[in-house]
Amino acid sequence: MMQLNLPGYEFSTAQKEGRTMIFDTYRRRWVKLTPEEWVRQNFIRYLVEEKHYPASLMAVEHSLKINRQVFRADAVVFSTNGQPLLLVECKAPEVKITQKVFEQIVRYNFEFQVDYLIVTNGMMHFCCRIDKSNQSYEYLKEIPDYSNL
Repeated sequence: MMQLNLPGYEFSTAQKEGRTMIFDTYRRRWVKLTPEEWVRQNFIRYLVEEKHYPASLMAVEHSLKINRQVFRADAVVFSTNGQPLLLVECKAPEVKITQKVFEQIVRYNFEFQVDYLIVTNGMMHFCCRIDKSNQSYEYLKEIPDYSNL
């Protein structure tokens, strides 16, 4: 897999039935190693190791229902009292971060009502803070540490 715009991390990989698999320590199972999964694994590891997000307060591929359709948020970060704080949407490195990608995470946020949204393709990372009282948002220069959420 390609080098991302993130620190380098070690992962357990294996070949199973002709496919490359990666062990997801957060879901505690082997998953198919796709370009998007590579970004997801590296970005979540970045949040945990560099930004001090507690792994125990993170849900990976968290299901949600919108208009009777089931979707999966790549990652949801919760507070210690179980309230969702932040959503992450990961794309493969070759996928451009467009308005359509932001619309996807905003749709998910109708369910979660978090204050922070992150979109990444592993090369570019965008984080915005939602100001619900003013119905606006601002892009942040960097991803906040968990203690600053």
